[in-house]
Amino acid sequence: MTQTSLNLDTSPDIERRQVESWRQMSAAQKAAMVTGLTRAAYAMTFAGVRQRHPDASSREHFLRVAVIVLGPDLARLAYPDAAGVISR
Repeated sequence: MTQTSLNLDTSPDIERRQVESWRQMSAAQKAAMVTGLTRAAYAMTFAGVRQRHPDASSREHFLRVAVIVLGPDLARLAYPDAAGVISR
């Protein structure tokens, strides 16, 4: 079986070491890493929305993030007032 690269900008040796370190992590360590990365992604998404819509209310910021994360259809189902930010 041929192993494909996970990253085009990472050397095979570094990638091998990275994967090995993931294998050595406990489930709790992996969960903490994923939680931290998820929080960082949400923070960046909120920052981008706030930058693009500086005069919007906090509710509108929330709804715009919901549309990005959930997609327009699910966001509209979960938050009916999201329809107001989807078309703008």
